[in-house]
Amino acid sequence: MIVLRSTLFWIMASLLTIPYGFALAGLSLVPLKIRYAVVAGWRRSFMFLVRYVLGVRMVVRGLENVPDYPVIIFAKHQSAWETVALQEIFHPVVLVLKQELLRIPFFGWGLASLKMISIDRNSGKEALRQIVTQGRERLGVGLNIIIFPEGTRVAPGEYRRYKPGAAYLACKTGTQVLPLAHNAGEIWPRKALLVRSGTITVSIGPLIDTAGKREAEINHLAETWIEGEMRQLSPRFYPDAAPEAASPDAAPGR
Repeated sequence: MIVLRSTLFWIMASLLTIPYGFALAGLSLVPLKIRYAVVAGWRRSFMFLVRYVLGVRMVVRGLENVPDYPVIIFAKHQSAWETVALQEIFHPVVLVLKQELLRIPFFGWGLASLKMISIDRNSGKEALRQIVTQGRERLGVGLNIIIFPEGTRVAPGEYRRYKPGAAYLACKTGTQVLPLAHNAGEIWPRKALLVRSGTITVSIGPLIDTAGKREAEINHLAETWIEGEMRQLSPRFYPDAAPEAASPDAAPGR
């Protein structure tokens, strides 16, 4: 069943994305609000396929921590799932992503029209300047920003140092940070096309006030909460997690 469901999903998702990619590319000069309305249709249709074709559900904890003003979300990155699903929780929102993604036919065209923050990851300090310049403008027009501080998808239980870009943006703009953990990688592997059915749990932490804090402190606070929460969501991948931390909601299906 997993092969059949996954194959059907990717075919349907591709057929869904092509017309939306053309539409968004053609609407590049219309107001951003209209473009976001168009992409909302694609996102809801995509998540419908995720739910009813793949059998993947989402449970969200900590919604009471989400404010009604723009923030920077430091999110765990394990799969392709969260790049779409988190936009259902935080909207309007942009993601920080590598420039190469904008060159993907149809999908990349859509991203390019939505004022995503695109950076050249090989440009060192210039990448940080790109994040701040674009990020300040996006926050100024009321957009939330999702950043994956690990910089790439990381398998459950593995650790990768949190990069400074997200904290640098928060520090330079004085924007509060919302840490976010999830266990999508248990169901939707980072480099696999086969997706298991089950429930993905998203956990949103308390706001981190960045006033008077340096980048390193902001990064440390966000990383400490996220990595600690991962031990609650995916205890079997962390040998140091408490046995009672296991959550039935996080168990993938067959």
